[in-house]
Amino acid sequence: MTQTSSIVDYGFSNSGVSHTHAYLFPAVRASLQANAKGKTLFELGCGNGSNAVALAALGYEVAGIDPSETGIEIANRNFPQCRLELGSSDENLAARFGQFDALVSLEVAEHVFSPKRYAEAIDELLAPGGIAIISTPYHSYLKNLVLAASGKMENHFTALWEGGHIKFWSRDTLGTLFSRAGFEEIGFDRVGRIPALAKSMVVTYRKKAG
Repeated sequence: MTQTSSIVDYGFSNSGVSHTHAYLFPAVRASLQANAKGKTLFELGCGNGSNAVALAALGYEVAGIDPSETGIEIANRNFPQCRLELGSSDENLAARFGQFDALVSLEVAEHVFSPKRYAEAIDELLAPGGIAIISTPYHSYLKNLVLAASGKMENHFTALWEGGHIKFWSRDTLGTLFSRAGFEEIGFDRVGRIPALAKSMVVTYRKKAG
């Protein structure tokens, strides 16, 4: 995520995977297998390192950043094989880490203050032809109608969650963000629940070669 740790730390207490891992990771793994052309990978928003170590188990050399001090401390204690450090997409991450064949950023885009800078950082971190796999809660006209009809709209869009969701993406708006940054969409999955009411979308973009 792009906020500094002084704003929100997210309070990681252990190195276990989150509840989202079960429905996000199969789509991420399939996209990497189908689209990635190299073995270096950056995770933007690595949290406690649980996804990073799962990616490393697929054979990737993994680096990543997160603004959570507790998350990074847990990650470094439990997963020293990955280079996971405190950081933010507001920084020049490419100068610090170099460029990568692939980038994964799971359930982060909904938290960022500057989507433009978030996409720019991803562009800087990826080598030409590299891929970015982005997941974020799925929104569509039909799903929002169902939320409204079920009486769950206010809870879903709550303003009371410290460090919670501040951006609500559709496939079109996320696509516009990455198209402007020089990417093309090459994969799209809706995951969790039935597709029309999916919890999240997992979208794969390729950085144009030049």
